[in-house]
Amino acid sequence: MGTFKIEGGIQLKGEITPQGAKNEALQILCAVLLTPEKVTITNIPDIIDVNKLIKLLGNLGVKIEKLAHGAYTFQADEVNLAYLESEGFKEEGKSLRGSIMIVGPLLARFGKGYIPKPGGDKIGRRRLDTHFEGFINLGAKFRYNREDYFYGVEADRLKGTYMLLDEASVTGTANIIMAAVLAEGKTTIYNAACEPYLQQLCKMLNSMGAKITGVGSNLIEIEGVEKLGGCEHRILPDMIEIGSWIGLAAMTRSEITIKNVSWDNLGVIPNTFRKLGITLERRGDDIYIPAHEDGYEIQNYIDGSILTIADAPWPGFTPDLLSIVLVVATQARGSVLVHQKMFESRLFFVDRLIDMGAKIILCDPHRATVIGHDFKSQLKGIMMSSPDIRAGISLLIAALSAKGTSTIQNIDQIDRGYERIDERLLALGAKITRED
Repeated sequence: MGTFKIEGGIQLKGEITPQGAKNEALQILCAVLLTPEKVTITNIPDIIDVNKLIKLLGNLGVKIEKLAHGAYTFQADEVNLAYLESEGFKEEGKSLRGSIMIVGPLLARFGKGYIPKPGGDKIGRRRLDTHFEGFINLGAKFRYNREDYFYGVEADRLKGTYMLLDEASVTGTANIIMAAVLAEGKTTIYNAACEPYLQQLCKMLNSMGAKITGVGSNLIEIEGVEKLGGCEHRILPDMIEIGSWIGLAAMTRSEITIKNVSWDNLGVIPNTFRKLGITLERRGDDIYIPAHEDGYEIQNYIDGSILTIADAPWPGFTPDLLSIVLVVATQARGSVLVHQKMFESRLFFVDRLIDMGAKIILCDPHRATVIGHDFKSQLKGIMMSSPDIRAGISLLIAALSAKGTSTIQNIDQIDRGYERIDERLLALGAKITRED
């Protein structure tokens, strides 16, 4: 496992371009299995989780050609279905949560899809019921081997139907849509997720010949087609990374411009950071954050009560940025209640921030109250370990703002979601070294 050593308390300056969106890439890459024709995808982030999925597709028999950095062609004209029942697949599939989204395309095109119980972040339960209930509604037969935690679905031909999802799961909605595009008849999905990355998947599928309407709403309708063709698709910039750079600029009181952010797809993210007192300027399609020399002040509600920032399905605030909000609040003027509704273990990294000198009260597994220092008391560098992707980047931001030297272990977790993070921070003037 690698480590980062960070000398904190240094103001940064410069421009940064966000990577392609990890959560979109994981969906888009699985969709290449729906057609035997060539699919070209650009702006793919060079990160561990995405590279694992690309490798898995290669092992499935997908022909992969790298055209340039972040640009690949994929052709799934000779898929090796026998690999799905191999020991190698069982090991490879369970190391990546995004691998669950190969099931829908495989089921739709080949009549069967298998997956070991997938891994990923240790942030609490992330159930798969929505995925498999959707497949069952489309006519698939479900089986589960409890001995080796192996899931399977099979169907001669899927048939369109109406379904009301029990939760607006992004990956669940994506998986069901990819299964339904080749099903017979009409499928209606209500309480569907509608994140920009899911909209991107639908736009890509429509460009391949699918007939999907209601894109961007929670009511999706799909007319099944016989086959899909190839296409070209460009992945959006990663909104989670954009939010991370906003938090970094505020905590280190740095002047940073984030380039080409696709403002129209950021939703409530800019205004949520503004509620924390952070100044953001829109300059074309860029975000400019000035150096916050005088700090930043958290807004209260209009009746004077404490601000609460909570996650919610899109267009609500994404849960992946609550860890950033929490760490940014440690140096604000005022207090905020952070409410993480979706995952019961995601706030447990706050003990590291408390060790650094932050004033945080962990109310329960889902809620934490942060009392800001207003930069009057600087966090101090310590040795710590990254428990998951988003906590890892939050601890890295805290270390960059802290007094003294910090060491972060288990940085593979950060590398799973952030491309060449140390090199890009060095370009802004940070003092960070990677030790393997």
